[in-house]
Amino acid sequence: MGMTMTQKILAAHAHLDSVKAGQLIEADLDLVLGNDITTPVAINEIKKMKTEGVFDRDKIALVMDHFIPNKDIKSAEHCKCVREFALKHDITNYFDVGQMGIEHALLPEQGLTVAGDAIIGADSHTCTYGALGAFSTGVGSTDMAAGMATGKAWFKVPSAIKFNLVGKPNKWICGKDVILHIIGMIGVDGALYRSMEFVGEGIKYLSMDDRFTISNMAIEAGGKNGIFPVDDITIDYLKAHTKREYKNYEADEDACYDEEYTIDLSSLKSTVSFPHLPENTRTIDEVGDIDIDQVVIGSCTNGHIEDLMTAAKILEGRKVKKNLRCIIIPATQTIYLEAMQKGYLKTFIEAGAVVSTPTCGPCLGGYMGVLAEGERCVSTTNRNFVGRMGHVNSEVYLASPAVAAASAITGKISGPDEIEGL
Repeated sequence: MGMTMTQKILAAHAHLDSVKAGQLIEADLDLVLGNDITTPVAINEIKKMKTEGVFDRDKIALVMDHFIPNKDIKSAEHCKCVREFALKHDITNYFDVGQMGIEHALLPEQGLTVAGDAIIGADSHTCTYGALGAFSTGVGSTDMAAGMATGKAWFKVPSAIKFNLVGKPNKWICGKDVILHIIGMIGVDGALYRSMEFVGEGIKYLSMDDRFTISNMAIEAGGKNGIFPVDDITIDYLKAHTKREYKNYEADEDACYDEEYTIDLSSLKSTVSFPHLPENTRTIDEVGDIDIDQVVIGSCTNGHIEDLMTAAKILEGRKVKKNLRCIIIPATQTIYLEAMQKGYLKTFIEAGAVVSTPTCGPCLGGYMGVLAEGERCVSTTNRNFVGRMGHVNSEVYLASPAVAAASAITGKISGPDEIEGL
């Protein structure tokens, strides 16, 4: 029996000729990631180990992004802990204020993730790098500690689901609509501990930013990872961002999949995930009349330059609804600078939005957009659990940047086609 893309990567990193679903393996790691919330726990675990230093200072990435710049004393102490660890062990890829970005946008941008890599990160959305043809998955801080110390991790080889993407998306439809549609179709546990493998002629119409978004939210369907095959779009991105060598693993023709789905991208509509689970989806024509208090455009899911470009096209020459808060967060400093050079930030500010330095803040209800009781927010983030962005009686509606920007103008959940002139 043949192997899937994910299984081939895991076999190579375990130095095995082949692996099969359910098999326990120990695999070498190309990168171990931590942030300002999860790394302090890992550091404390490393202190308990009989080890000196880290396995490879070049293969660890520590990104301060959740509460940066620090919002309070506790977050400052967390960052200080990580900062001192990074200095002590001379960690090459340490990103702090001024150089940081939201980790899952920053690492590909910095060329630290490439096709064929095996990556773990103490953050559930580490699955983002599957967009580049890598195996990447989120782990707990204890596994992160073991990875930093040894350069290895234990895995149970996942089985897989194949998603055959066909057709060309219509205007305003992006990767966020694709993955929300899929999660609405299979549910938040529909891919539990399985690899979500995206293939088909339709992927040629999906940009790298689209693919990052889709892979990022594989975990919201319970997936162990999401992964795309390497094509010309992937190769062009890798050439532009890194000099590292990469390896393309293609699924065997007789690879085994638990399930297979065909998604016609040309039939998709703008999709919104209602509270309080990502699977609770409706197309924009099914939404109804729902007033909102806040819009957030950003996060590791949708803070890329294409997301900001889309928002700027919709907000240009228009105003954010009175008494509505619109918060826009570029995912990295590089994206922030490009958005400034292209005039997007001017458009946002003139429309009545606020632009923040890169941070995860509002996504997890940390800061820069916490919701009060009874408030509703349309957000381009990845989760809308109870209390996710603030008060337990607030509501988060997940949507694309196009829907979020249109909703900021109307003051209610709206599609871009509802905005005159677009």
